[in-house]
Amino acid sequence: MIPKTVGLIVFEQMAADELTGPAEAFSQATIPTSSDREFRCYQVSTLGIGTARCVTECGVIVKPQLDINNAPPLDTLIVPGGRGIHDARLNKKIAKWLNCRAPATRRIAALGAGIYALAATGLLDERHVTTHWRLARDVAQRFPKLRVIPNSLFVKDDRFYTCAGGASAVDLTLSLIEEDYGRQIALKLARELVVHLKRSGGQEQYSEALQFQVQSSDRFADMLAWILCNLDQDLSVEVLAQKACMSPRNFTRLFKATFGKPPADFVASARVTEARRRLEVPRNSIESVATSVGFRSADAFSRAFEREVDCRPSTYRALLRVTAGDDFLKERSKRVEPLLSHA
Repeated sequence: MIPKTVGLIVFEQMAADELTGPAEAFSQATIPTSSDREFRCYQVSTLGIGTARCVTECGVIVKPQLDINNAPPLDTLIVPGGRGIHDARLNKKIAKWLNCRAPATRRIAALGAGIYALAATGLLDERHVTTHWRLARDVAQRFPKLRVIPNSLFVKDDRFYTCAGGASAVDLTLSLIEEDYGRQIALKLARELVVHLKRSGGQEQYSEALQFQVQSSDRFADMLAWILCNLDQDLSVEVLAQKACMSPRNFTRLFKATFGKPPADFVASARVTEARRRLEVPRNSIESVATSVGFRSADAFSRAFEREVDCRPSTYRALLRVTAGDDFLKERSKRVEPLLSHA
């Protein structure tokens, strides 16, 4: 077995986490062998516009191993983001090089703002892509041939991958490793990296739970995290109020005033959101998912799921099988493109 070669482009004022996150994940991916040794799945190289040291956005200094023009044949090519990608001369150099290397490269990924360099090649034209939510509108305006899905963690279209950047760069990397070596290797690695959960690309960048945490007062600061970690427990208003040292009536009033919805509605929404993630695992039955997130019966789960998602869990799982193809992406882009154009 030969390790797959991965090239990470390095440049001045790049986002350090979009280099180190994927580099660490790829480098730690291993498979046990019969001789009690571990096979390293990837050989990672950093590729610079020259070999001079680069200062990242946060001040970390990185020295690329190779000039891009001396790069070996690559299986996977990663273009990180960062403020430096907006430098016109740099962007043009990277785009020109990508066009030359693309035909011989199995897959190419752009992280966050890295999409500006990859989009400049024309290779993403008419493809579904994503980027950081803050950049989505600008990307859609600068590159009107792209079909931007603004709030996904990452998107695959043929051999091209795009993601929101930041922490989602690790999510995308784990997904690439799963493609190559299977789910168990990716899950084992996620555990080694102390990733809270292995997220799919379709999950939103700015989750409802995070939005509620941003809104929360000191009184509710720890409540939301506790709810999300105990979805299978009794989360009635009485239990939550007792935890907050308040009367049920006062707790409900203050919770609704803070978050705009009653505690019961928040709990139901949180349970369905987690259930959607668990339904992505084929071996999880609908009944086991329902129980694991705190619903008393599969029927109650199905009704709550339909209220939140507009379809039954069985229908949602059937749609997941289409996710890897174009139909799902086309349908989703139809819903989000009008939002971008009117943003």
